[in-house]
Amino acid sequence: MSNTAEIQCPRSVSEEDRARAQIYQLLGVLLVDPPSSDLLKGLASLQGDETPLGSACKNLAALAERTNPYDAEREFNNLFVGLGRGELLPYASYYLTGFLNEKPLAELRTDLRSRGIKARSDVKEPEDHIGTLCEIMAGIITGEFPCDSGLASQKAFFDTHLAKWAALFFTDLEEAQSAVFYAPVGSLGRAFMAVEADAFAIQ
Repeated sequence: MSNTAEIQCPRSVSEEDRARAQIYQLLGVLLVDPPSSDLLKGLASLQGDETPLGSACKNLAALAERTNPYDAEREFNNLFVGLGRGELLPYASYYLTGFLNEKPLAELRTDLRSRGIKARSDVKEPEDHIGTLCEIMAGIITGEFPCDSGLASQKAFFDTHLAKWAALFFTDLEEAQSAVFYAPVGSLGRAFMAVEADAFAIQ
């Protein structure tokens, strides 16, 4: 599950919530580390439809089928690591303030403590990394943390830590110069954030 948090026993979840959590988890995995050969093979079998979310899934499947792990890792490094820094800085603090390790990170850490979500000591990335936030959101949905996992709790986390910047990040990823395999990852994230925002707005 999450790269940054200790995990509790999951609760029973609906198929819809499980599907939501799987998308968050997939985005988290792809944004924290380059995809493995096995993950690329799995992504190549994704199905889609004509919705923005389905179209992104089909495009991701097509790219995964013709992407090897070496090229994916090089692209990942160009986007997120680079020499000194990558093309994108995937952190809430940077997108919301223009600087790293700012108030959004402090507010996130306070929220995580209140929810009983503990950072893993072996993870050095700040917790406001977009991949980590997606993995945490997946864990909240499936009840893998000791905090309340109901819809109100999910909405509060999304509204506070993702709604203000995640769609912009995914749009930037979709349009990044270095993005080939990761372009449809950006499309998937952008479309999914829109679906989540619309769903939470009517709660």
